[in-house]
Amino acid sequence: MISTLAFDIAQFLLFLNYQLLLLILAKARFDFRISSFFSYYLIGRSATYQWNDFFSPYFNVGVGIGQSSALLPILSTLYLSLIFDIFEKRIKNLKIPVSFVDDRLIVSQNTSLTVLNSHLFCSYYIMYSLLGQFGLIIEHKKIEVFYFSRSYSCFEPPPLNLTTLGGPILHPKETWHYLGFIFNRKLMFRQHINFYANKMLSTIKCMKILGNLSRGLISIQK
Repeated sequence: MISTLAFDIAQFLLFLNYQLLLLILAKARFDFRISSFFSYYLIGRSATYQWNDFFSPYFNVGVGIGQSSALLPILSTLYLSLIFDIFEKRIKNLKIPVSFVDDRLIVSQNTSLTVLNSHLFCSYYIMYSLLGQFGLIIEHKKIEVFYFSRSYSCFEPPPLNLTTLGGPILHPKETWHYLGFIFNRKLMFRQHINFYANKMLSTIKCMKILGNLSRGLISIQK
């Protein structure tokens, strides 16, 4: 059996620590000019809020990056890279057989559901603690747990209890949406095919409404 635990990192934009980011750049041995650029770009920033004609006084900004910043994808990747590196080393030292995929997905495989849940719980605890140390949190309401099994009999996996970490009791879902695919527990893909087939039929019906009543949609529009 295979289990997956998907989560989202929330409040990243608000709590990115500039000083820690500069330490990460130094540890990664970036050129001094790059570190200097980011130190001038990030340190000593100020901001103001505008509401119609009202402007708030300027105040110092010691953490966070504007969502519209072109450097946000680069800075977020650099900031999170150290967290993921530490996470992989810790689970390796603890001999927890899990894989970390796509920066937000923990995958484990075992024949026992009890063992699977223990692996997921320990991995989640390590990630949750690391993110807290870096000023980030996991958005509990977006956590999902899902199980795959080859068993032909009725398969009812138990819930994963994260209440001791401030999280919810996660009840496994029948289907799981991930990267545009809809998975079920047996990997039969019936739900995926039905969903996109119905979406295609709905699109074709909408084409009649959008087209001219006398001649319909032209070829290039179709």
